Amino acid sequence: MNSDQFAGNWKQLKGKAKEQWGKLTDDDLTVIEGKRDQLVGRVQERYGIAKEKAEEEVSAWEKRGL
Repeated sequence: MNSDQFAGNWKQLKGKAKEQWGKLTDDDLTVIEGKRDQLVGRVQERYGIAKEKAEEEVSAWEKRGL
């Protein structure tokens, strides 16, 4: 999914992101606003994982069909 598609579908994706990463707050999801790189950063921050690991998790989430 390209960044435009990700941003365009963000309203629908927010709930699924919250299900996947329960440590993300509503404020986090508001700040992310459909920016994939922001999602990766917030996952990294909230879960205390390396950027590469957060990137892998977001990519796997996207491939599962969101």
